[in-house]
Amino acid sequence: MPAGSTRFTHFIVILRRLITDSRQKESVAASAPARPASQNSDQKFGGPHQVPALNRRRSFSGKWNALFRDHELIVRTDGHVRFLRLSAGVQRKAAFLAVGGLSAWLIGTAALLGWQAWTSWQTRDVEERALAVQQAEIRVAAERRSVEQIANSLDNRQDQLETLFKSHFGDQPDDDAPATTSPAPAALDVAAPAADQVARLRESGLRQEQMVASLTEAAAQRAGRAETALLAVGIKPGSQIGQGGPFLPWQGRKAVVTLDPALKRLANVLQRMEQLEALLMAVPSGRPADGMALTSGFGLRSDPFNGQRAMHAGIDFRGVHGSPIRSAAPGRVSFVGVKSGYGNVVEVDHGHGIQTRYAHLAGFGARVGQKVQSGDAIARMGSTGRSTGTHLHFEVRVNGTAVNPRRFLEANPHVLEVKADARSRVLARVAAS
Repeated sequence: MPAGSTRFTHFIVILRRLITDSRQKESVAASAPARPASQNSDQKFGGPHQVPALNRRRSFSGKWNALFRDHELIVRTDGHVRFLRLSAGVQRKAAFLAVGGLSAWLIGTAALLGWQAWTSWQTRDVEERALAVQQAEIRVAAERRSVEQIANSLDNRQDQLETLFKSHFGDQPDDDAPATTSPAPAALDVAAPAADQVARLRESGLRQEQMVASLTEAAAQRAGRAETALLAVGIKPGSQIGQGGPFLPWQGRKAVVTLDPALKRLANVLQRMEQLEALLMAVPSGRPADGMALTSGFGLRSDPFNGQRAMHAGIDFRGVHGSPIRSAAPGRVSFVGVKSGYGNVVEVDHGHGIQTRYAHLAGFGARVGQKVQSGDAIARMGSTGRSTGTHLHFEVRVNGTAVNPRRFLEANPHVLEVKADARSRVLARVAAS
């Protein structure tokens, strides 16, 4: 018999045996006496009151067990037939292990996701805290810069105040000058809060502003007094005040690009005060000769030689031959020599377009370029030139035009007082520089 037929016959025998065994098991189970379910439940679980719970357990257990049945596998390999039995218990165990593994994986995955979420929250919290700290540091740095800027501004203003005061009032103020004890910028205490430092610096700045306002008002008052005195002697302020020169930026301890508006106003007022007082000092109000006996006035007169009407550009004072002739105001000698009709002449330039001329002199006591003060002897009285006798011909010229000297020489006491005050202040400033 061929080998293939033998194997098939062997397979049929085994199959018949399995069918026979299965029928025998069914007949035995059918012949066994049946016992009521309620009796079994009462005997096993102790009473009828536990039947519902038992039924639920049996329902779940039945459904669970129904998922798994015994299986027999026939495996034929190279003509050999083997039987593999896969019982329901083994399947339930394998399913339990699979469900357990899956549950463990799910729990692990959930735990991992939770850990990642917590770690992310922690990282985000740390980043937020770091950002808050960084922003706080930025605010502190900004406040510190603000404090430093205010301090630098106060330092610059203090420097400007000191420079302005020293340039116009000297090192020490006079009686009319305002208090110049400038409030120094508050010293920065690094341990103090920035807000307190800013408040202290702003308080110092307010005191400085008040001092600037006071100084501006005082300078304006002095400028007003000088202007009134100049108007009293017939000089209109501003007409003789010329300005010019190269631009030389101001340099203090720290270079300042622009002045504070209040300091700019103060500087302008101080400049005007200084110009007016300098112009007032140039007013020739000093006595040019001893005695001051007037022999001829300013203006139209009869010429002493031909009797015709003529313009007399000055005033004449008689005196002792050789007596000193003095400068009527501070200035610089601009001419020493002889001029037609005048004889020996000395001219003094007092600035601001004001010039004095001393004529008919017997001799000279100054040289060209020499600086003189009011009352300094510059010549001797004589009778040179077109003269009828010993006298001094005294002229005052403003921007080249002769004006009446009497209004300067006969200035009221108030004008002289203002001029003396301005002179003492200017001399003090010059001495300090």
